[in-house]
Amino acid sequence: MRERGEKKGRMSKGEETRQHIIEKAAAIFNQRGYEGTALSDLMEATKLRKGGIYRHFESKEELAAEAFDYAWGLAWRTRRQGLAEIPNSVDRLKRLVRNFVEIRTPNLPGGCPLMNTAVEADDGNAVLRGRAREALGWWREFIENTVEAGKENGEIRKEADGAKAATLIIAGLEGGLMMSRLMHSLETLETVGEFLDEYLETQIRKI
Repeated sequence: MRERGEKKGRMSKGEETRQHIIEKAAAIFNQRGYEGTALSDLMEATKLRKGGIYRHFESKEELAAEAFDYAWGLAWRTRRQGLAEIPNSVDRLKRLVRNFVEIRTPNLPGGCPLMNTAVEADDGNAVLRGRAREALGWWREFIENTVEAGKENGEIRKEADGAKAATLIIAGLEGGLMMSRLMHSLETLETVGEFLDEYLETQIRKI
């Protein structure tokens, strides 16, 4: 599946400008949130005037949605780093966890865009909430499909529940990240990573 907002092929000048705006806006929205981002912030980051920005986007909300898609694409590709080369399903999931714990997404300050957007848009922005839910769906689907493939290949226990595994992994990692950010220490996130590694080894892998 190709992530929403992922660009392929040669772009026109207008498309390049639009992508430039999205990339610059993504870092700002991810750090300051939708409500905390002013037009002046976007103008300063993109070096464009108001008209130059809104020539490509009908509204701030549309830009924020596209910026989230771009930010999530960066984060998701970082988390999948190296997974394609790992044949065993359990080891692939363990690498996914390790990537989340150990690798920071390049060129994306502010932490996980899914957590940031989900918290801010929960009650106030249906468009961004929808984008966050879609991103969460990609992540859940990846884990569930990996579990099912592992069961078919005899690598994962038949009784393993992919949906429950996805919930535990995602909730654990996102919660651990939130706590680590509040305490300015990666210790909590690392503890969650160790727990999930043991969970995958003892509860998911077929002995």
